Amino acid sequence: MSNHLLRSLPSIERLLERPLAHRLASELSRERVRDLLREITDELRENLSRDGSFSNSEAQSLTELIEGRLARKATESSRSSLRRVINATGVILHTNLGRAPLARQAVDAVAETASGYSSLEYDLERGERGHRESHCRQLLARLTGSQSSVVANNNAAAVMLVLNTLAEGGEVIVSRGELIEIGGSFRIPDVMGKSGAVLREVGTTNRTRIEDYERAINDRTKLILRVHPSNFKVIGFTERPAVHQIADLAKRRGLESFEDLGSGCLIDLAPYGVKDEPVVSESLNAGISVVSFSGDKMLGGPQAGIIAGSKEIIDRVRRNPLMRALRVDKMTYAAIEATLRLYDRGRALSEIPVLRAIAAGSEQIGRRAEALSKSIAKIKDTSLSAAVEEGVSVIGGGSAPEVKLPTVLVTLQSGTISAAKLEERLRNYAIPIITRTERERILLDLRTVAEDDEPILLEAIAAVTQPAQQTAASVEL
Repeated sequence: MSNHLLRSLPSIERLLERPLAHRLASELSRERVRDLLREITDELRENLSRDGSFSNSEAQSLTELIEGRLARKATESSRSSLRRVINATGVILHTNLGRAPLARQAVDAVAETASGYSSLEYDLERGERGHRESHCRQLLARLTGSQSSVVANNNAAAVMLVLNTLAEGGEVIVSRGELIEIGGSFRIPDVMGKSGAVLREVGTTNRTRIEDYERAINDRTKLILRVHPSNFKVIGFTERPAVHQIADLAKRRGLESFEDLGSGCLIDLAPYGVKDEPVVSESLNAGISVVSFSGDKMLGGPQAGIIAGSKEIIDRVRRNPLMRALRVDKMTYAAIEATLRLYDRGRALSEIPVLRAIAAGSEQIGRRAEALSKSIAKIKDTSLSAAVEEGVSVIGGGSAPEVKLPTVLVTLQSGTISAAKLEERLRNYAIPIITRTERERILLDLRTVAEDDEPILLEAIAAVTQPAQQTAASVEL
């Protein structure tokens, strides 16, 4: 049987002359379609040679089978690997999903800047070469109270730049309780080692006093570092010097002080349930020489590491040869500047998606959840049931680990499809829907779903739960 089927496989040239191949060739190129057909026929030969698992009816539709696979492979081939998804998990800063989505104004700024030439390093007023760092300097000065600023490609880069600039070959004093891992197995001691600075640990994991820092200062000390432990919390018998104590000690001993703020809040989010996340301006106002923080976490902008502080330190960082390797491009500057302008105009909470999601109350989310649940109940020809229940959202992205924001969840359960299969189908929809599963149910948290995306979410649920979808057969050898 398998030998007969092997002989029955249509030739590549014959398949290329068929209407489907012609259409796909105009989209992908004839050479690419030829390669896909070879992949498919090679797979068929291998499977047939191994077990010959083909029925007579299937043998009569080899061409249709190959073309079905060709259509699927062509779709996969033309689809970008980096795709837009709808985040229905309730994790606001989902690291795997790109962290902070940009505000519409930032997206528009990126598109305008990327579509042509720009004044990235050109001073339009003077008609001569300028500096890219100037684009956000005044905005950051107003929003953080800094004298100057510079932008690197992420906060780990920002930390390394500051340490290398201020403390290469010397010692940096830091509390043992602040030697954190910042994600992706990148640890503060490792970053410090690459910077050329020498780590000098003081205190203990749970208790470090200002006297511990003072006793550690010696002739080799270049810097005192304070790290905000944004991705974990030590509770119980703890002690940690206040920001102003670190700043005062450094000034009194003729040293610089540096605080790695991690997430980088520009406004106080305590009224919305996010406590213990330091505001950037408070650290600089307390006398810290220089701070660094992320652009794509609580700030709500693109991936970046922002360094802000005294003009003398920032000028030194800017002249560091590493700066050229770690600087950002025109699109990042465009997105950062547009995001910062929303803060400057008092529109951050209403326009920046991350802040809007944090500030959303459970009543507001509940109304949306009820409406979606009723719409799901109207889907015909499906065994799907939807309900609403209370739950919690989280910040994510290594920020505010203890914060649980009250929310209202939409729960989905099917009488014919397992939760795992339903999750898979939603994840593989044209616009992937990323969800949570719990107790054989799909959980949808609209806190992280834009209102404009709700029709797409409803459309996806309807599509993946229809009987046609459930019974659609694809021949697998």
